[in-house]
Formats: sequence, C-alpha cells, structure tokens
Amino acid sequence: MKRLSLVFVSLMLSAGIYSQDDLLNILNENAVAAANYTTATFKSTRIMNGHSIERMAPGQLDFRISHRFGRVNTGAYEFFGLDQANIRLGLEYGILKWLMVGVGRGSYEKTFDGFAKFSVLRQSDGAKVMPVSVSLFSSASLKTVKTSVETESSYLASRLSYSGQILIARKFTPGLSLQLTPSYVHRNPDSADGDPADLFSVGAGGRLKLSKRISFNAEYFYVANPPDYLGQTVYNPLSVGFDVETGGHVFQLILTNSVAMIEKGFIGETTGQWSKGDIHFGFNISRVFTVKKQQP
Repeated sequence: MKRLSLVFVSLMLSAGIYSQDDLLNILNENAVAAANYTTATFKSTRIMNGHSIERMAPGQLDFRISHRFGRVNTGAYEFFGLDQANIRLGLEYGILKWLMVGVGRGSYEKTFDGFAKFSVLRQSDGAKVMPVSVSLFSSASLKTVKTSVETESSYLASRLSYSGQILIARKFTPGLSLQLTPSYVHRNPDSADGDPADLFSVGAGGRLKLSKRISFNAEYFYVANPPDYLGQTVYNPLSVGFDVETGGHVFQLILTNSVAMIEKGFIGETTGQWSKGDIHFGFNISRVFTVKKQQP
C-alpha cells in the first residue's frame, strides 16, 4: 500500500507540473498574440528623398549610395542630364531596437551630414491597439564648398544646418502605406545671401505594392515659407519612383525636381520645376550587412 501511495503521489505531482507548463505556454502564446506589431510599412529607411519610419535593426549596417543626375531638359548635348551627377555615400547603423544613427558625405555643396532616428510608437492591433507608427528624426549638416566671401571666423557659423521631423505612418493594407512628415529646418545663412534661417514644411509620402518585390512610391513636401535660394525661386520638392527588392539589396529608381539628398537641401533649396522639365533621374542603392547578431 505504501508503494502504491508513493506511485499515486508521484503521478499527481507530475500531472501538476505538466499542467503548470501547459498553462505557462498558453499564457506566453497569448502574450505574443496580444502584441501584433506591424512590420515593413516601407521597404527602406527612405520613401524617396525623405526618411520613412523604418530603421535598421540592432547590429545591422546599411551602406547607401544615392545618385542624382542633371536635369532632363538640358537636352542631348548633356545626354539629358546623364553627363552631370551628384552623389551621396552613407553608412547607417542600428544601435538599439528604437534607435539608429547615420553619417554621410554628398558632392552637393560637398556636404557632411549626420542624423539620429528614434522609434517612439509602433502600429499594432489585437489587445494592444496603436493606429500609427511614430518616429523622431534629427540631423545636422556642414557644407564645405569653397566661396570667396567668407572669413575663417565665420566658417562654421555660416555653414551649419539642422533639421527635425516627426514621422507619422500607417500601413492600411499589405499593399498600401502612407506617411505624414511635419518638418523644421534651420539654416545658418551664408554671408552672401539673405535667405531666412527657419523653414517649416509638411511632407506626405506613400507606398503602393505592385508585386512581391516591386512597389510604386511618391513623396511631396509643401514648404510654408519658401525662400529665394541664392537669387533663385525655391519650389516644393516632388519625387516619384519605384522600389525594387532583390535579396539584401533595395534599389529605388527616382524622378525628382530636387538634386539634394538631405533635408536641408531638398526642402529649402529645390530650384527645379516639374512643369518646365527640371527633372532629375536618380537612384538609391541600399546594401545591408549584419555586424552583430541579435540576441535571441
């Protein structure tokens, strides 16, 4: 009887342990299901020129090559803009799940730039409902092109620019995503011009999925107080194009009236008009490398 009693008690304890394990597994599954976060709102950290709410995962490095040719309306002598080129090389790295940073150097005004992007909210449904994803973006840039009017003491003061943006995006369906981007740009004006120092704008961009690996993207920024940039009228930047995903690469083919590839440039210094054919063909190439594997 004692042996039977011991066997019975052992079976009951084992059953209790298995029941607790099953209960914990069910609770864990429910916890995961409760946080159904939206992914791949956009396929790249850029919509076209401007940033999207996407960021690099921790430990991933993105090497980016951005290229803008000359204006199409320059004609056959300039090979419809292909004889001219502006390029930006950039490195962007994911530090934390909510933070990425980047640096770059562009041939447009020989500009160095750096930025940080913070994820604040993520779109989700289920037990935790959040209708949009929100990120904050901040950048600084320094143009180093030589001029004949500056003094050495005013070099940094006249050449630094800063920008800040709130990126608000929603993935409505698996094939449609939209984003609003209120933006502020502060430019320390050169001594050679009288451009306003502070610019305010609102950007709107979207992605329409056409196939498994191709999407149509568009982006527009309305500048509330457009300046005259070095005596030229500034227009609102409009960009359209396609994302083409091929493994570890994302190609973006772009038509835009802006030659600059950072916020200070395309928001405040776009002097081309679509209606006059001042259109630049360009592309962004993104290649992602895993520098540090994420902890499971």
